[in-house]
Amino acid sequence: MLIADKPRGPTSHDVVAHVRRALRERRVGHAGTLDPMATGVLVVLVGEATKLSPYLTAADKRYVARISFGAATTTLDAEGEVTSQAPVPEELLAELRALGEAALATDGRIAAALDEETARAWQVPPAYSAIQIDGERSHDLARAGKAVELAAREVSVRSIRVVGACGEAASASVEIALHVSKGYYVRSLARDLGERLGVPAHLSSLRRTDSGAFTLGAAVVPAMKEGGRDGERLSKAELAQEGARLRAALVSMEDAARVALPSGTLTADGAVRARHGKRLGEGDFGSGQAPPASGVGAWFDTEGRLVAIGEGDGAGGFGVLRGFVTG
Repeated sequence: MLIADKPRGPTSHDVVAHVRRALRERRVGHAGTLDPMATGVLVVLVGEATKLSPYLTAADKRYVARISFGAATTTLDAEGEVTSQAPVPEELLAELRALGEAALATDGRIAAALDEETARAWQVPPAYSAIQIDGERSHDLARAGKAVELAAREVSVRSIRVVGACGEAASASVEIALHVSKGYYVRSLARDLGERLGVPAHLSSLRRTDSGAFTLGAAVVPAMKEGGRDGERLSKAELAQEGARLRAALVSMEDAARVALPSGTLTADGAVRARHGKRLGEGDFGSGQAPPASGVGAWFDTEGRLVAIGEGDGAGGFGVLRGFVTG
């Protein structure tokens, strides 16, 4: 597994393709899409680790986002076409100036709008998203000029706070740090915040700082040429050098699973049973080494190899969700 610091410009798929070519590995995926405009932590899964995708994708995310006021766009971010414009009211500019000095929203319209966001339980995703509608991507339908109506999805906002602001009329904006659940769209936050404040708004920058347990501190920036799609632009020597650099930064599947999920250690017989997909009991784990009685966990053999991702039923039983091949 590779913790990448995605640059602005390429898509998440571009990063996956870059890693696939550099490492000469066919099986490469990722655990949570970042839009082309966004930067930051993109968990790239390599080889057998691609099986971890459903469990890592489900993790919470942390972002730092800048929302600009005065214009709304088709895509809800800076890359879309402007759909509406309006001057930012002076009272909002004054509040932004005050926030720029204190970076703390304790009262005022912005604080109230953020409090409302913290209480959110459902969110309507952007029309320009990868959500499928009758087998077609929502963003493809939107680009074709078709009306797209997406149902609200259940989300959670763990925390949200202002970390900066600009009260200049030409660049009025607020910078926000937020901790959210899987499925939350920060672009939708920009849309909804603008609606609450009565002024068009869009997301002008976004950086993911954490994806579950994986942070920027351990991330490596892919050596992608400007413009995104880079494989054909790197020379053979450059690609080989990049492959060696990325390979040295790989995190083992076992280490990734231990960091991301509760873990348990199987007995020798338990490991055999798990590899055959059989139902397990507490006796199939070493003394004091059973995973939580309920919920998803990573199961290892006595040599530390990842055998399976499994789930406890809360009544002493455990079922295999996904098995792994380890050499």
